[in-house]
Amino acid sequence: MRCDVLEMRPEGIYCPGGDFFVDPRGSVPRAVITHAHSDHARSGHGHYLCANSCKPLLRVRLGASASIESIPYGDSIQIGDARVSFHPAGHILGSAQIRIEVKGEVWVVSGDYKPQADRTCEAFELVKCHGFISECTFGLPVYKWPEEELIHQQVNQWWKANAEDDRPSLIFAYSLGKAQRILAGLESGIGKIFAHSAVCSFLEHYKSAGVDLPSVIKLGDKEKEHFGGSMIVAPPAVEDSRWAQRIRNCRKGFASGWMSIRGARRRRNVDRGFVLSDHADWPGLLEVIKGTEAEVVKLTHGNGDVLARYLQEMGINASVLNESFYVREEES
Repeated sequence: MRCDVLEMRPEGIYCPGGDFFVDPRGSVPRAVITHAHSDHARSGHGHYLCANSCKPLLRVRLGASASIESIPYGDSIQIGDARVSFHPAGHILGSAQIRIEVKGEVWVVSGDYKPQADRTCEAFELVKCHGFISECTFGLPVYKWPEEELIHQQVNQWWKANAEDDRPSLIFAYSLGKAQRILAGLESGIGKIFAHSAVCSFLEHYKSAGVDLPSVIKLGDKEKEHFGGSMIVAPPAVEDSRWAQRIRNCRKGFASGWMSIRGARRRRNVDRGFVLSDHADWPGLLEVIKGTEAEVVKLTHGNGDVLARYLQEMGINASVLNESFYVREEES
């Protein structure tokens, strides 16, 4: 990719006018960050810039020594010849699309985004631009998300049925974003709610941002109490660990957009799959891309070829952006 605003370098998307990278890998002097997931916010950079509500999450991710600056959504900052602003992406708390303007040309790097509203993050904002870099993690027509409230009802019904059998419910959800969405929809009257420490490390920041969450008990590595009837929320990384193995006689669930595909639940070896994603589905991608009125669209990390062909048939100048520098988060 090359235009007057952005270009591709080995470290990732680079803005020559401002001499900064967006969500880079490696080690660069200045990184502008879309959100705090580890595949976008990597350690080792000299200075970080993000949206205000992203900063405390980024601090958890990067540690106390990282140099992090933040600005409110909608405010702009001049970096060299580039004017930069952050706009809600609807992906997780603090996630942002980055609007970059150089000499009157505007490009938007979307990071990961979701136009479907949820209880735990700022609502997506459509940003008009000349060029749009869009994710397409779920860029196939088969991906169409049910309403969030329906998924919350399904999770609570599953938990209640398990509780009536005095069995624990262990649900796997990515520790930042997905886990908080699951927690926000739980009916706490059903039983105790536990969460893995990786999930708990972000909870105070969600609560400080005004997100309504139930009372959660941090579950460390040594507790061996009776978990019957309780809900336990944990990241997928611990699915086969000793941490999970001590939760005896549990029923397992998994929350992800991939659960919409037949066979995904079986491959994950879980009892129940819940179709809950923090990314745009096929209708959402089309809605946003068309809504930006972008003259050029570049697609990243997903089913780009399929979506690019579809957009080209609609008369949109779309192509796949080299994405070799991305390492995707383990679940979506």
